[in-house]
Amino acid sequence: MENLILPSTSRPPIPIPSKQETPSKFSSKPIKSTISFTKTHPPSHPKTIDTHLNYLCKNGRLSEAITALDAIAQRGSKLNPNTYAHLLQSCIDSDSIQLGRKIHARIGLLEEVEPFIETKLVSMYAKCGCLKDARKVFDEMRERDLYTWSAIIGACSREQRWREVVELFFTMMEDGVVPDDFLFPKILQACGNSGDFETGKLIHSLVIRCGLCCHTRVSNSILAVYVKCGRLSCAQRFFKNMDGRDRVAWNSMISGYCRRGEIEEAHGLFDAMSEVIEPGLVTWNILIASYSRSGDCDVAMELMRKMESFGISPDVFTWTSMISGFAQNNRRSQALELFREMVLAGVEPSGVTVTSATSACASLKALNKGKELHSVAVKIGFIKDVLVGNSLIDMYSKCGELEAAQRVFDMVSEKDVYSWNSMIGGYCQAGYCGKAYDLFMKMQESDIQPNTVTWNVMISGYMQNRDEDQAMDLFQKMEKDGIKWNTASWNSLISGYLQNGHKNKAFGIFRQMQLFNVAPNPVTMLSVLPACANLVASKKVKEIHGCVLRRNLESELSVANSLIDTYAKSGNIVYSRTIFDGMLFKDIITWNSLIGGYVLHGSPDSALYLCDQMRKVGLKPNRGTFVSIIFAHSLAGMVDEGKRFFSSMTEDYQISPGFEHYSAMVDLFGRSGRLEEAIEFIEGMTIGPDSSVWDALLTACRIHGNIGLAAHAGEHLLELDPGNFLIYELILQTYALCGKSDDASKVRKPEKGNEDKKSFGRSWIEVKNTVHTFVAGDRSKPYSDLLYSWIENIAEKVKAPDFHDTLYVEEEKEDICGFHSEKVAFAFALIGSPSAPQSIRIVKNLRMCGDCHQSAKYISLTYGCEIYLNDSKCFHHFKDGHCSCGDYW
Repeated sequence: MENLILPSTSRPPIPIPSKQETPSKFSSKPIKSTISFTKTHPPSHPKTIDTHLNYLCKNGRLSEAITALDAIAQRGSKLNPNTYAHLLQSCIDSDSIQLGRKIHARIGLLEEVEPFIETKLVSMYAKCGCLKDARKVFDEMRERDLYTWSAIIGACSREQRWREVVELFFTMMEDGVVPDDFLFPKILQACGNSGDFETGKLIHSLVIRCGLCCHTRVSNSILAVYVKCGRLSCAQRFFKNMDGRDRVAWNSMISGYCRRGEIEEAHGLFDAMSEVIEPGLVTWNILIASYSRSGDCDVAMELMRKMESFGISPDVFTWTSMISGFAQNNRRSQALELFREMVLAGVEPSGVTVTSATSACASLKALNKGKELHSVAVKIGFIKDVLVGNSLIDMYSKCGELEAAQRVFDMVSEKDVYSWNSMIGGYCQAGYCGKAYDLFMKMQESDIQPNTVTWNVMISGYMQNRDEDQAMDLFQKMEKDGIKWNTASWNSLISGYLQNGHKNKAFGIFRQMQLFNVAPNPVTMLSVLPACANLVASKKVKEIHGCVLRRNLESELSVANSLIDTYAKSGNIVYSRTIFDGMLFKDIITWNSLIGGYVLHGSPDSALYLCDQMRKVGLKPNRGTFVSIIFAHSLAGMVDEGKRFFSSMTEDYQISPGFEHYSAMVDLFGRSGRLEEAIEFIEGMTIGPDSSVWDALLTACRIHGNIGLAAHAGEHLLELDPGNFLIYELILQTYALCGKSDDASKVRKPEKGNEDKKSFGRSWIEVKNTVHTFVAGDRSKPYSDLLYSWIENIAEKVKAPDFHDTLYVEEEKEDICGFHSEKVAFAFALIGSPSAPQSIRIVKNLRMCGDCHQSAKYISLTYGCEIYLNDSKCFHHFKDGHCSCGDYW
């Protein structure tokens, strides 16, 4: 090919600094050498010289060839250009940049440096990984032909410097050189990978003028540009007009639709392709990988099995797509089973395969399987691979095997920031913040500097270990060290304060975050919204909802679901329904949130109707749905229907009941007074009842006055929680009411000090944007006498039933401890207001007593207000003298 290039006029050679030799500059004069030949002496005749040098090149003896060149230079002889080109080609073949530089340094042995020699130099530097030197030679060339441009563009393509390739194309055209059918695909590839649609369209017109549309490689490259730039309508038109569409063209179109998430369209193209040309392994892989990424793992599995039925065996890419798809879509056990199946099929995993499988082990905390994968990585030589190493560090850390994680960390020679972050995070999660901090300091001394994620991991670690001051110090130090806070930095503080029970601090950080113009994300909202799920935070819910709307986060499904749940728990079920009705897409959590909200607000009919609607749209009830619907049947007094629904859970939906379902069933029987059925149900449980089941029975016994059975439930509760002083007192009450006071001595009294667990009743109410706290019997406030006088006046008017023989499960009677806190809160809300407030919202730490419950009903009727009260047992909505709980709590 080089012989077709016309010789150029002689000119000074192109200087490239040598790493082995450092002459001040290259010249055409012979290089003096003191090297003497000890083995062979090069011949003096030119043809014999060329033959001898070609022989040395052919046999890989390039060092001897260099020595021979120096001897030739001493004699003042010149070298044939083709022989010099062969020497450069030998450097390319052996990937020896050192020898290539030495040969370049001896370019003066040529009579004149022709363009094809310079082109070969460009190629040598480029293919040996020295693009900078290749570009230097290229830029200093006086004459550049098509082959020269092909060499430099090819070099930039190999380095994926797509923008540079496009720039070179325009310079090339300015020089009057037009690409050929070999070079056009490389330039078009650069256009596609850099998203340069306009240049791709320009080249398309140029290809038409050059008459190269008939070349398959060129046509496929044009199609790929349109696909990669997302112009599928243009791609579709071009595809339809293509002559002789091959697999590459079909694959481009299919991958384009897959990339845009239009998998059904891609599948349609796949079927159309199958009618004219048999899809190859690549085609199947494109479709399988797309279904796996989108979460349709079952469809991907069907495709893989179908591919096998056509005689095409899955390769490592197929298996890796399947394994990573299952792992990323919470089907990690199946991902590991697929890995095992792949190994049995004789397909050697890649580093990415091992990484995906190891990540699945980390999520499952499957240590033994993780160790097996570790041994596989060692066996196939991936143990030092940074991706594999990082996944193993993460797996061992999450499984609590920090020593093993540290050993892997030490073995990874080229650690990246993820390696450090995984190891630091492992120590933080295990509570070893000191070791994490030591590693954090070592990281700052290494070549890899901590990034924002590293700082956030440290802040979260300290928060999890309740060292809030240290977390805040690190947060402030971030800014001083020039690391910008991101949303995750603020989220670490917010979630940390919430987990540690400091809601006010968390909300303070949330407001500061917005003052600093850091945009909250869905994670932020999912942290703060549950903290507002109580009756005295209804204004905060609206505040956060406004933030959601301003940040355009209302379309995030998880955020909308959380808003539905939070509004319901803060007493605004109407808002919950409004959000629900406005959602374009609803998942099972959406339906469960509103169904549960209606149950909470004592609206069983609405809950049951929603459940029917949910099934009509094709969604199956899950564990959460069954809990809410059993409670809805309980509220509606539909015991037999509730029993059938409970049976269908296992028979029709293969869902094993949990304690929450058993507790709901006891509530179903108990609310209707069918206590014998309740106790029979408990005795027939396949698992031992927990405290929630016995507590449900206790409530039923208390409401229906079965003191003996209440004592039985209380005894079981005390067995499960022997240190609970409240349960102990309850049993003493039951024995006294049953006339069995002598049996009290048989009950083991909780250890001394547990009396402190006996809480005083506390209630919280928000009035005029301030939350006020009231404690039972506390008359220390200056206005207490006024409040107590009001309560006494109301007490005379309330027609309360006789609660003399009623069990006071959590709070002592008022003649012992003073007026209960919720009554004081009622008085505070109503005294001094020119008119009664439309609604009163109270949160109480203990269960309401019957007298307070009756008082709340009377106040709601007399004052025409709605009272929302959330106690430790139940959500009460009092309106017009009635309560949403149906007087059962």
